[in-house]
Amino acid sequence: KGGFTVDLDGAVAFLPGSQVDIRPIRDVGPLMNQPQPFQILKMDRRRGNIVVSRRSVLEETRAEKRSEIVARLEEGQVIEGVVKNITDYGAFVELEPGVEGLIHVSEMSWTKKNIHPGKIISTSQEVEVQVLEVDPEKRRISLGLKQTQENPWVAFAANHPPGTNIEGPIRNITEFGLFIGLDGGIDGMVHLSDLDWSKSGEDALKDYNKGDTVKAVVLEADSEKERISLGVKQLTPDPFAAGAPSAKLLAVLKERGITA
Repeated sequence: KGGFTVDLDGAVAFLPGSQVDIRPIRDVGPLMNQPQPFQILKMDRRRGNIVVSRRSVLEETRAEKRSEIVARLEEGQVIEGVVKNITDYGAFVELEPGVEGLIHVSEMSWTKKNIHPGKIISTSQEVEVQVLEVDPEKRRISLGLKQTQENPWVAFAANHPPGTNIEGPIRNITEFGLFIGLDGGIDGMVHLSDLDWSKSGEDALKDYNKGDTVKAVVLEADSEKERISLGVKQLTPDPFAAGAPSAKLLAVLKERGITA
């Protein structure tokens, strides 16, 4: 449910549906029973759980091809292409009479991605910006709006080192985990394998609903990649760790009316 199984020379791995391809595909029939390259995203040797991704391999390949194409391009070169999309990218800010700079949509907000600029700022509004680049020859000035505001990813990483307990609402539930709302309008992810010590990730996921408030532990906060990894099961000791009573022993003790 929510994905596929992959045979890695006898070891069974889980391929989430979102990790099959770069874009959603309707028919996976041509991929079935065909050797494919995968990247291991997560592996729990003790439980034998392996999560793999085909998408990450495709993204790396696409990035390499893009680099090769860009390396061959030169200014003034005439080439043919296909228009893929038309978007509103931009807000122009008048710095002085007759001098304007561009705030690209990607430099407007730390958290709001692919949003229309008009939903962040409005015409005639005065804004504080940071000069990112000045190209006199092309008469181009690049400006940044988000750079004048606190980076929530950096702030979170500074205030919440690994091991810190947090609490927040579930913003979204996907086939590979939970997304929990955090301070600053950002989200952290609890992977399936970090939900419960005894249940499978798929079974543990059924215990949660969008909007529920949950507690978790910060496992990793990477401000550069804008990625925060959280864990729910880490709120309690690992019952399978060395020195901890085994699940079988606990069951026997419970039958005899003895609590450990």
